[in-house]
Amino acid sequence: QVQLVESGGRLVQAGDSLRLSCVVSGLISNYYVMGWFRQAPGKERECVAVINWSGGGTYYSDSVKGRFTISRDAAKSTVTLQMNSLNLKDTAAYYCAARIGTNLTPGAGAYNYWGQGTQVTVSS
Repeated sequence: QVQLVESGGRLVQAGDSLRLSCVVSGLISNYYVMGWFRQAPGKERECVAVINWSGGGTYYSDSVKGRFTISRDAAKSTVTLQMNSLNLKDTAAYYCAARIGTNLTPGAGAYNYWGQGTQVTVSS
């Protein structure tokens, strides 16, 4: 059974940094892609960043490029999202997701496995 468990979301002020973590278990393939997505109230779920677990290639949405960094730690089965220079538009529920394969697709529909989400709220 595949499980993704996120942690790290909380209330922060604009300009602060925050690190989200996702612990992965139950994936039997060596080739999969991990992603961080977010969803604000009344908006569609959007891709934030994606990483190829084996090769380390990454994709970032334009809205976070240069501020967020996705990384993985194979030994800890963890994918991390380091978020810097947070602003009000970053407020959302953040979800960790996984799919079998190697393409760094940002489409949420391509991901088979999802965590329960962790809330990030940025205040002014």
